[in-house]
Amino acid sequence: MALFDLPLDELRAYRSESAEPEDFDTFWEKTLQEAREHDLDARFEPVETGLTTIEVYDVTFAGFGGHPVKGWLRLPAGATEPLPLVVEFLGYGGGRGLPHESLLWASTGRAHFLMDTRGQGSTWGGGGDTADPVGSAPAYPGYMTRGIDAPENYYYRRVITDGVRAVEAARSHPLTDATRTVVLGDSQGGGLSIAVGGLVPDLVAVAPNVPFLCDFPRAVTLTDRHPYREIGLFLKTHRERAAEVRRTLSYFDGVHFAARGRAPALFSAALEDQTCPPSTVFAAFNAWGHEDKTIDVYDFNDHEGGGPFHEAARVRWLRSYA
Repeated sequence: MALFDLPLDELRAYRSESAEPEDFDTFWEKTLQEAREHDLDARFEPVETGLTTIEVYDVTFAGFGGHPVKGWLRLPAGATEPLPLVVEFLGYGGGRGLPHESLLWASTGRAHFLMDTRGQGSTWGGGGDTADPVGSAPAYPGYMTRGIDAPENYYYRRVITDGVRAVEAARSHPLTDATRTVVLGDSQGGGLSIAVGGLVPDLVAVAPNVPFLCDFPRAVTLTDRHPYREIGLFLKTHRERAAEVRRTLSYFDGVHFAARGRAPALFSAALEDQTCPPSTVFAAFNAWGHEDKTIDVYDFNDHEGGGPFHEAARVRWLRSYA
């Protein structure tokens, strides 16, 4: 696919027209306050993997509504002092996989906490283990329209809250250094890292890779690809609900979380990416609230972005922060 979005010079100046709700901060303060009324109850059970350089713990903690959320904590073998902490969120449809997967960040000498995404984990990878016990009104298949009738009911209210609680759970382990916490992820995981980066004020770095969940007004009208297309197909049937849907999505738009970002950030965008169009990524990047921010651009790539090249770039970049 050739370039289909704005030219790069226009992307660097692009600003989203997404309207921020007046009660955005109140909504999220109330949401997190309600979640914290439940005991975090973070449990770390050692897992026998046969690995000699990495130790793995099967993690359970209380997320939104006190619901149990799973994860993996991976540590360099033999660690005795608190380590810089990387909290990672997953791409759409994936789960935490198997304990011997995703060894990069622990191999750099950091603690690595990988959060399972509730209700997902059956599209790619090694599977997921976290249920989403909350139902919703009629929705299009997928996750994008579950509970889209109201912000209080929306699926991503639960997932983003789980993300904040994942940071709290990871920080509760004695071998993680809470003062050196990074959040990152690819695609959906990148969008979640932006949201958590806007809600957790004391992170040292945020690294969203080709992030999803940004600039909804443009994304849902620009690309025919799923997952954004789920919203358009829902509205194709529910023609009278467009304003209601726009209102709900405004509480979850990465652009608004980005404006509250208080940590250095490394973004990435791919100019042929039709899944997360580059203008939607630049919308969040340009709104990011911390002046120390960089975006790596991959001119001829689709949603794979920089792939292993960007992994290496993130490893190099994080040396300055954690």
